[in-house]
Amino acid sequence: MLSAKQNFLETIKPDGKPDRLVAQFEGTAFVPVSAVSFYERGARRPGMPPTPDRFGTTILWPENQIAAMPHVTDDNKPVPDVTEWKKTLVIPDLFEVCGDPKLWEPYVEKVNSIDRSQYLVMAFMPTGVFERLHFLMGFEDTLVNLLAEPDDMKELCDAMGEYRYQYAKMIVDYMKPDMIMSHDDWGSKKSLFMSPDTWREFIKPTYVKQYGYMKEHGVIVMHHADSFMEQIAEDMVELGIDIWQGVLPENDIVKLQKQLHGRMTLMGGIDASIVDRADATEDVIRAEVRRACQTYGPGGHYMPCITYGGPGCLFKHVDPIIDDEIARYNRETYGV
Repeated sequence: MLSAKQNFLETIKPDGKPDRLVAQFEGTAFVPVSAVSFYERGARRPGMPPTPDRFGTTILWPENQIAAMPHVTDDNKPVPDVTEWKKTLVIPDLFEVCGDPKLWEPYVEKVNSIDRSQYLVMAFMPTGVFERLHFLMGFEDTLVNLLAEPDDMKELCDAMGEYRYQYAKMIVDYMKPDMIMSHDDWGSKKSLFMSPDTWREFIKPTYVKQYGYMKEHGVIVMHHADSFMEQIAEDMVELGIDIWQGVLPENDIVKLQKQLHGRMTLMGGIDASIVDRADATEDVIRAEVRRACQTYGPGGHYMPCITYGGPGCLFKHVDPIIDDEIARYNRETYGV
């Protein structure tokens, strides 16, 4: 029987031979904070007052909510006019503000405490290029400006891509992870937020350099997007993405498995709207997990997982049932 780490690695190899399905993030050790994310986001907590991040976006985290969210209004947009973005926005130079090795010592120490013979170290890069755009100007302005002000939006996208490259380089150079989970949601449950050609013009080029650096240094690229994105799956492969984490069942996962043929692993497929609820019963959770395993497992290069961008469901009773049902499926199907 393969170890959890070995089974994960075999699953993502084009010609790998896993002996069972990976149970969500099994075989990985998640390191969610780095010197850059702490600099950019600060120490967020439920009930904190409205607080600007390093880009000037107001962040809210009400006491009884599960996570922090941007609060962008006409009065507080960091970029109210994209044609004037260079006058109103200061993009941090990460090499200057986070380049002191002492800032990275706590995170390097965390990585060094992980048994890498058993676990893949998974670092974290939240708030991708598209997400940062709507943090800066709101969702409607972002989509309109892509069409109405393409030159200025292209310059801003390229600048954010360079920022993300610095971010990726520092994580790779200092923390030396096995894998980086990079976030950028590019669509809703039913469609991309923009046409595939618009995405290819503005967003795709910003990931070439950052994902290229990861690949050059042997880092597994996991891109989180709990979105409908099957039209750009081939583009994701071209960018070097090894794992599409968060793939929603609204995508034709079976078709994608046949199309991709192991060039990118699909991680997700479990409908969170069904299982991750206070009123979700054990039978309901098990049925949805079993559906995903039976439907997508035979196609290979698939990891059944909740579609959120990190380990853990919202309701504590859910994950143990998901993991146990995957284990049941593995015993019945693979004898492991």
